[in-house]
Amino acid sequence: MTSSPLPTAPRRGRSLRRLLVPAALVAGALAVQVPSATAAPRPDPARPGPQLQLQLQLQLQRDADALTAVGATGVQARLAEPGGPDLTVTSGVADLATGQPVSPDGHFRIASVTKAFVATVVLQLVGEQRLSLDDPVERWLPGVVSGNGNDGRAITVRHLLQHTSGLHDDYPDYTSAEDFRLHRYDSRTPEQTVARAMSHRPDFRPGTKWAYSNTGYVLLGMVVERVTGRPWHEEARERIIRPLGLDHTSRPGTSPVLPQPHARTYQAFTADGPLVDVTEQVGPGVNGEAGLVSTTADLGLFLRALLDGRLLAPAQLRQLERTVPVGRDLRKLMPGARDGLGLFSRPLPCGGVSWGHEGGDAGWITATGVTADGRRSVAVSLSGVRADTPEDVLRVERAMSGLVDDALCGGATARTD
Repeated sequence: MTSSPLPTAPRRGRSLRRLLVPAALVAGALAVQVPSATAAPRPDPARPGPQLQLQLQLQLQRDADALTAVGATGVQARLAEPGGPDLTVTSGVADLATGQPVSPDGHFRIASVTKAFVATVVLQLVGEQRLSLDDPVERWLPGVVSGNGNDGRAITVRHLLQHTSGLHDDYPDYTSAEDFRLHRYDSRTPEQTVARAMSHRPDFRPGTKWAYSNTGYVLLGMVVERVTGRPWHEEARERIIRPLGLDHTSRPGTSPVLPQPHARTYQAFTADGPLVDVTEQVGPGVNGEAGLVSTTADLGLFLRALLDGRLLAPAQLRQLERTVPVGRDLRKLMPGARDGLGLFSRPLPCGGVSWGHEGGDAGWITATGVTADGRRSVAVSLSGVRADTPEDVLRVERAMSGLVDDALCGGATARTD
């Protein structure tokens, strides 16, 4: 997600996930991904048997079809755990003009799911004692957070990670189809994005409330670079992407194109207006808080590694899992959600909680979830989502959350049968 939800009807031109936080076109294509012979898994008695796997896949397909029914042009979803084949489904189309089917391995812009990568790098630096969660922003970025009542001495790294800084978000966005055509290739520096926020007074005193802030993660990217001497995305590549073998995760930077295969994505800039192809654009991701391109397979592997302790030491993982309540508007969309450091926890209907992040920009929406033990993950990418009213937004969110819950709870049931 790229900003907090709004309680009123969406302002046209803003992506759906900016408003969230994050009739079916054709029958969905059903596919099971078979592991390669060079990476044969060991048998796992905890995995569901063939009949239950089929039931899980059919449910995943129904949930993906439900997302095209509420306004997505294309959907791909993947349920994964170690030791067996991933379950993948698709629904809708990848291209409205050609009717090309959605690839289960398609690339997409993950938008604010990138925040989980940024937070992981920050927590690794904390574990290396190169940074403290209690460090004031002023220590690392002197004079950057100042003016109009903004005070970097009062805002800590933890505040930035957990959206409790109070910084006002004034994030650039397209206001119309014409604005998109004129500015789709524009790029901005992190300093320029932060300066927009500094032109406003803070929304509240640091640590007293919660409000989703992209600007906070732009600042975290700047802090990582000050601490390490390298941009945050280079640190993420060396610390996360390469060690885990996330071969389909990259940062396009100012390139407006995506690796193949990928769906095309669309956005309506006026209520009941036409869908505009917004696939090719630079977007705001070059500013530091977002910007990665990935696949459902790579996102699932990242989340499982994060929750099972492969990326963080126990002390830092405990810090990640220390949550605070989210704001009232987000609670309406995501009941029971709480914010950790780079991930949100949500109660599962089968018991326990899931961890994940949502993101959306440039016509894409991404939702992720992983069980608390890091064994089972689900990732879903939506393209061309249309939602003209708050009720539409709620329907999309509920359908997306339902897919994540069904996928993770179905696997949990398998272990107790």
